[in-house]
Amino acid sequence: MIKQPRLWTGLALPGSVWLIALFAVPFYAVACVAFGAIDPIFRDAVPQWNPFNWNFVQAQEILQSLTSGPLRGVIVRTIIYVVSAMSISFMIGFPIAYFLARHAGKRKLLMLVLIIVPFWVNYLMRMLAWVNLLSPSGLFSRFMSFFGINYNWLDGSPITVILGLVYGYVPFLILPLYATLDRLDWRLIEAARDLGASSRDAFRLVTVPLARAGLVAAGVLIALPMFGDYYTNDLLSRSPSTEMLGNQIDFFLNSSTQPQRGALLVLVMSAFLAVAMSFYLRSTTRYAKQTLR
Repeated sequence: MIKQPRLWTGLALPGSVWLIALFAVPFYAVACVAFGAIDPIFRDAVPQWNPFNWNFVQAQEILQSLTSGPLRGVIVRTIIYVVSAMSISFMIGFPIAYFLARHAGKRKLLMLVLIIVPFWVNYLMRMLAWVNLLSPSGLFSRFMSFFGINYNWLDGSPITVILGLVYGYVPFLILPLYATLDRLDWRLIEAARDLGASSRDAFRLVTVPLARAGLVAAGVLIALPMFGDYYTNDLLSRSPSTEMLGNQIDFFLNSSTQPQRGALLVLVMSAFLAVAMSFYLRSTTRYAKQTLR
């Protein structure tokens, strides 16, 4: 009789190899473009498939530009936008997830359906809808004008880009938070209250530590696509003053004669996201070990 661990290892092996190949092969192709050459006539990227012949001159220029050149502002702006959008997403998403897990009762299914419904509509179409709403003649702009607020939301506004990121990705935060909070043993919170802890102390000392893995997972889940997002700024701002890292990658790859720079920025962003993923994995592993003790 085949042992169960060996059986499941064999079943998981083909899928694991496939996933690794889908990641490693495209990533290697990007590296070959980043460290390759440029066709002197057509200005197209010429990949260098032999890693021993890679040219790292462009990489040095990109790193210098990121630390002290024109791309430094783009990196700082991207981090500010993502951190701001994540903070607002948590302020919106955590209370909703907590209510769903703790107090929704029979309304839980209906609320979950309402949260999932935006996934049925393409992200681009949702952003285009907001372009119409936020235009000077749009419904939202006219509504705000009744309160004396006449603001051009689509004229390079950082507020619009940040709120667009929140709108686009907050459902991705609510669902993993709800899944984590729904599995909590609420008797622990009740025990803390019985021992004299206030509602605030029970939330801070019991609920948040127990939900830490879900909080980190939800944060990483929305931070990764936000860093590479370029549709939101293109549609809601269209201004160089609000460009993010994803916009620079799109420009270098599709609209310039320097596709190497776009590929190099992809590698830089991937390295940054790898650090975030390692932090997430280390945090969840440490939490799992503490839970088993």
